[in-house]
Amino acid sequence: MSNTTLNRREMCRMLAAGPALLGLAPGLLAAAEPKSFGLSYAVASSMYGTLKLEDILPDVRKTGADSIDLWPLRHGDQREQMEAMGHEKFAELLKKHNVKLGMTTRYDLGPLGLQDEMRVLKKFGGRLVISGSKGPRDVAGDEAKRAVKQFIDEMKPHVAVAEELGVVIGIENHAGALLSTPDSIRYFGEFSPSKHLGVALAPYHLPQDENLLAKLIEDLGPALAHFYAWQHGQGCMNEQPKEQELEQMPGRGVLDFKPLLAALKKINYRGWTEIFMHPFPRGIPIMPTLGEVTAEINRARAYLGECLREIS
Repeated sequence: MSNTTLNRREMCRMLAAGPALLGLAPGLLAAAEPKSFGLSYAVASSMYGTLKLEDILPDVRKTGADSIDLWPLRHGDQREQMEAMGHEKFAELLKKHNVKLGMTTRYDLGPLGLQDEMRVLKKFGGRLVISGSKGPRDVAGDEAKRAVKQFIDEMKPHVAVAEELGVVIGIENHAGALLSTPDSIRYFGEFSPSKHLGVALAPYHLPQDENLLAKLIEDLGPALAHFYAWQHGQGCMNEQPKEQELEQMPGRGVLDFKPLLAALKKINYRGWTEIFMHPFPRGIPIMPTLGEVTAEINRARAYLGECLREIS
């Protein structure tokens, strides 16, 4: 072997020693060897209504997820349950069932009231808190640009805390809110000053056009902080037969998720996917029993898995 040539065994030994030995930037090897694309799942506690955490947590892993998203009243009450039992007992429950507190959804606090919640998340090793936007509603064009810039300016002190704690603030697009139109969502992604502030994308609240949604995902790119596998179906604002209500779930309504997943793959999305719907009325499980809720989440996950196989 010449002085300038490494044999295979020596190269493997150096790689095992780490990128620093090779004089490489820490992320270079990962960039050279990208992971295969897949979906990482988190479970929204609200899917189980106000069932007890002691009952929900054993089923989280059964859904292919390793993390739970705690919701407060009125959609669930598991965030309140956590406080009632105490953080130490909750931590013991998480450990017992090999589940992480990955995120919380706190519309009740508003986007400017999340700092204490982020500190709680940090305590448990969580990394995402979701809330809504603030500002004029349903704006587009230049009006959306101005309003989004103002909202982001208001968020800067809170983003600074998120950066300090290693937490991401996800702002969900929602009907009747500032982040409701494709324009406002794109501007938010474009103007966000930090990887710790991004969009929690809910297709339910947008036109049910697969190509539009896929393009929006691509436009957001790294500003996509969270993805709800959730379509509009027959909506969730009125009482209706369960079969119609369930059309919000992937694989039941008419929305084809393959273009959306292809877009997620294109941007190499590594955040959580949350299989989701709202029941009517709020605060009840999406199905009559805990086991049926878990089975319905798994049915949707199987559909998404088939979509992934078809786009591979």
